Amino acid sequence: MTGERGRALVRVEGLTKTFGPTAALAGVDLTIHAGEVVAVVGHNGSGKSTLVKVLAGLHSLDAGQVVAGATELRFIHQDLGLVGSLSTVENLALGIGGRPWRRLRKADERREARELVRRFGVEVDVDAPIEGLSPAERTIVAIARALRGWDDRREVVLVLDEPTASLHGAEVDQLMAVVRRVADHGAGVLFISHRLDEVLDVADTIVALRNGRVVGDLPRDDADYKLLVELVAGQAVEDLERGSGDRGEPVLEVRDLAGGGIRQLGVTVHAGEVVGLAGILGSGRDEVCAAVFGGSVRTAGVITVGGREISDIRDSIRSGVAFVPGDRHRHGAVMSMTAVENLVSVLVPGTASLWRRVRRGQEMREATEWFKACGVLPARPQMELTQFSGGNQQKVVLAKWLRTKPKVLLLEEPTQGVDIGARAAIHGLVMEAAREGAAVLVASSETKELAQLCDRVLVLAGGVVVDELSGADLTESQILHASVPAQAVTEPSAPTRGSHLYDVMPS
Repeated sequence: MTGERGRALVRVEGLTKTFGPTAALAGVDLTIHAGEVVAVVGHNGSGKSTLVKVLAGLHSLDAGQVVAGATELRFIHQDLGLVGSLSTVENLALGIGGRPWRRLRKADERREARELVRRFGVEVDVDAPIEGLSPAERTIVAIARALRGWDDRREVVLVLDEPTASLHGAEVDQLMAVVRRVADHGAGVLFISHRLDEVLDVADTIVALRNGRVVGDLPRDDADYKLLVELVAGQAVEDLERGSGDRGEPVLEVRDLAGGGIRQLGVTVHAGEVVGLAGILGSGRDEVCAAVFGGSVRTAGVITVGGREISDIRDSIRSGVAFVPGDRHRHGAVMSMTAVENLVSVLVPGTASLWRRVRRGQEMREATEWFKACGVLPARPQMELTQFSGGNQQKVVLAKWLRTKPKVLLLEEPTQGVDIGARAAIHGLVMEAAREGAAVLVASSETKELAQLCDRVLVLAGGVVVDELSGADLTESQILHASVPAQAVTEPSAPTRGSHLYDVMPS
């Protein structure tokens, strides 16, 4: 780390917050110094989000204090706080003070907006509604807004709550460079992330929360990935029990698939095999599973399951295809329904009529069994799905499809936004499905995840497969390396000294 720690900007002392009988935070202490990046890690439900909301003034304290003095806190929350119907220019202007009678100069506003987002290596139409931007672009706009005006403000703390949840590859590297640059010039940063590799890359100090309590507060140099996993999970997380490596007959066959960002793709997945899809944002990686399932328009291609051609979602389900989409809130579940209602919302092919009589007791027993098998907590199937943590919501969505005993399991970002414990549990469920004979196709932006889970990985760029990795070549570094040529063409390169990125703070 290059930054030098200065005086304390924010001190959290004995922070306690309860909701009914649950202690979300219990006696939490931490200090953020000038020039320091403090990373907070923990399970979903460990107290990270409550800590952010207390600092933001959204929750009152039950006990303890937050001492900030004249320090200004700026926040980037998980929902980004952007207005989808407004443009980038208008979103950047939200919350900016000034003289109410000052004449607005639209040309100046547009120019400043373009310069702000260019610092992060992207070009967007700053006059278009922001809802039309990609998740990564929206995140970058939120970051640019938070950093606006920091050139002449040093006594600040930037609070980043899961800022890279929708960023991948070079975009993550760009944000990490900005975070370090801001700290190196005297700001404090509170960085909250599920991605432990990111924490180890950027943090000076790491604070681990479990059940609302601090279970670790240590310098980055004293931490490694294994230790953080043990602190977060409360125990060592076992390595995945991989299959024998023997694959069965071909189950899923995709030939000449095209549509959306997919130009031409072919892949065969065998029984018991896990095949990964890698590639940068916009490579077509995120569109394959939906296209195979029938959830998006296909302009060409033939897809067969067990030799039988499928053409739409109904065909897919009847043929034993399961699909866990990347956005569970919009496409994977009905958040206002209970967990048990979500679990039984897909009929097991060939076992029941659409007009069957609903047996509530049977559904609850089945839900209880699946909750136990998948480690869903709290074990209360009658609770509304919104009341569960992100990791437990994802387990319910996965269990909904696993109960159909699928022949093909399609997964998009299966562990995005979940903690290390839920990640290990989900990986275990996927591997168990493969051992039972399912053909698994998984699209992920996480190279570690693909290297851990997959027997083969296909690297996409521009809607076509540009490389295939297996055996000894299937490593995180090789997946990244295989993506570099395509990344250099389709995305801005990683920042270097002298680029606009480093103009966020004065030299």
